[in-house]
Amino acid sequence: MMSFYKPLFAAGPSEWEGTTVEITGDAESGFQLLKNGKPYVIKGGGGTHYFDVMAANGGNTVRTWGVGKDTRDLLDRAHANGISVTVGLWLGHERHHFNYSDPDQLAGQRAAVEAAVKQFRNHPALLSWGLGNEMEGIQSRGDSPVIWKEVNHLARMIKELDPNHPVMTVVANVNPDKVQAVMDYAPDVDILGVNAYAGAQNIGKNLKAYGWKKPYAVTEYGLPGPWEVAHTSWDAPIEPTSREKAGFYYVATKGILEDTRQCLGAYAFVWGNKQEATASWFGMFLPTGEKTPRVDAVAKAWTGEWPANRAPILKETVMPMANQKVKGGRNFAVLAQYKDADGDTLTYAWEVVEESTDRRTGGDAEAAPEKVAHAVKALDGEGNALLTTPRKPGAYRLFVTVKDGKGSGCMDNWPFYVE
Repeated sequence: MMSFYKPLFAAGPSEWEGTTVEITGDAESGFQLLKNGKPYVIKGGGGTHYFDVMAANGGNTVRTWGVGKDTRDLLDRAHANGISVTVGLWLGHERHHFNYSDPDQLAGQRAAVEAAVKQFRNHPALLSWGLGNEMEGIQSRGDSPVIWKEVNHLARMIKELDPNHPVMTVVANVNPDKVQAVMDYAPDVDILGVNAYAGAQNIGKNLKAYGWKKPYAVTEYGLPGPWEVAHTSWDAPIEPTSREKAGFYYVATKGILEDTRQCLGAYAFVWGNKQEATASWFGMFLPTGEKTPRVDAVAKAWTGEWPANRAPILKETVMPMANQKVKGGRNFAVLAQYKDADGDTLTYAWEVVEESTDRRTGGDAEAAPEKVAHAVKALDGEGNALLTTPRKPGAYRLFVTVKDGKGSGCMDNWPFYVE
């Protein structure tokens, strides 16, 4: 049994003065989220850091996926920056060998959820509970009655323990069967959270078509995932450029928030950095902490204004080996030129990395692939470099990281294959 299911938490400090969050309205008049009696639209991201950047750029909420030893610190940091938190309560996945028909596993999971709610229900940063994340399965119809009945049991328990914060459950996109199952078997869920990438701005339209009449939030969105894009002939996903990513995030954020009747807001993914397919696919920040153009794009959608300091934007590329099979030991002159709206001096760093072989599903942790030493040399400070392809056959990516020295940066990559 996973250690997460051990009930490790005691009741929260009595000195906390918690928030009261409620949902008003109905399907006919529209829904509204109220925090301490005031209208509240979720403008957020999924992540555990950079709360100061979020607050400075018009955001107000983060979402987490589970409770652990760092949750108290996270909530305190968020509150100090004026950021609310949807606290994730992780539920077991069948693909991780959790059995929703096993009473012992269910008992352990229920105890963990109960303990976490008691621990944090009065924390002033708490906005809502995120009950589970894609536990219905990412490769099924997601309509298992046994799973949704258990979700409903937990939702009812949470609301008895904490009547002051709504309960949201989070699914991997939607289809008619899944939505119907939630309506039939989990009526105590207050909000349906939906993770969606390509076409995220269409979630509201789809939910209405499937008969969903409660509020919803888009709990993960951004650019198309590696499973939704074109691939090379050796089956490597072709990552959108940083400039294209910014466009995806802006359009999706604007489109999602246009539904002011049923949508309570959205969480961009990921408000941080992670290795998933590549080191740059989903991260809205560089591994070293600089914000990327995606943060700027979301901030523009949230506030109507660009940030005071903007990240570099990709202007021009020359990548003759991109998406191609080439010989080892061959030299290629490459160019990745960026423009900085603030006129900041940019620094360029290049590296070649092996294609990831530790590809997982559902966002599970992946190991970072190996880097190739001495494969690329910067020729100047304006984006020109010389790539020498590795001698070892296999799939690779050429990465460039650009920083402005003032907290903003950018990363792009191009796949190639050595025959």
